[in-house]
Order: sequence, then C-alpha cells, then structure tokens
Amino acid sequence: MEHERRNPFLTVDILIEVEDQGIVLIERKNPPHGWALPGGFVDYGESLEQAAIREAKEETSLDVTLSEQFYTYSDPRRDPRHHTVSTVFIATARGNPRGADDARRALVFTEVNLPAPIVFDHARILKDYFLYKKTGLRPAMEM
Repeated sequence: MEHERRNPFLTVDILIEVEDQGIVLIERKNPPHGWALPGGFVDYGESLEQAAIREAKEETSLDVTLSEQFYTYSDPRRDPRHHTVSTVFIATARGNPRGADDARRALVFTEVNLPAPIVFDHARILKDYFLYKKTGLRPAMEM
C-alpha cells in the first residue's frame, strides 16, 4: 500500500507598520472569525516575498515595502484548519488601509489598543514583534 505524502501548507503573514501609527490588522470575513495579521497562502511559483507583497495588497489595499524577514512560526496547532508554516515579514506602508478580498476591515492598532479576538497564533506573533521593537530580541526557537 502506498503511503500518502502530506506536507504543511506554506503561508506568509505581514506586520505592516503604517507611518509611526501602528500595525495593520484585518477583520476576517471567513472562519475563524476575528482579527489577524494580513497574510495567506504562497502560490506555486511564487517567492515568499512576492506572496507577502501580494497578500498585503489584496487584504489591505496598501502597497508595502518589505523591510525584513522577522521569524518563521511552525507549531502544527497554529491554525485550527490545518498544519501551516508561516514566514512573517515586517513591512512599511503609507496611507489608510482598506479591507478587501477576504478581509472585512483593515485598521491600524497599537500595542495598547489591540482588538479581540485575535485568531491563529497572531497574538503571540504580535507579542514577539512588540518585544523585538523594544529590545531587539528575536523570538525564542520553538521546540
């Protein structure tokens, strides 16, 4: 009997910094409902960077400039729908985000006014990001 090969889905998430105002989060139209970082699946033939720029534009209507690759999150439980591995980028943008595609809304938040609920493992990613911005320390490796 042949063994079926299963692999995690490759995704990207983007921490979009808007002109010293804060970080863009989207309110999801589809389950799981709640707030999330803009992001999504990497298409076949697409680089992680291309996927991040495309997903940011599709969900927030913003043209972003990627500034760095932040961290890759791979906990098999990070997405309740299936096993995903997400590379997170930090990017900058100008203007006002506008929800599009599968985002009901896109708004700018700071560390002190984050909305609820935040879905997936994005609360952890945001916590890691805000700590990194204060201390320069990257997230500890997942084991």
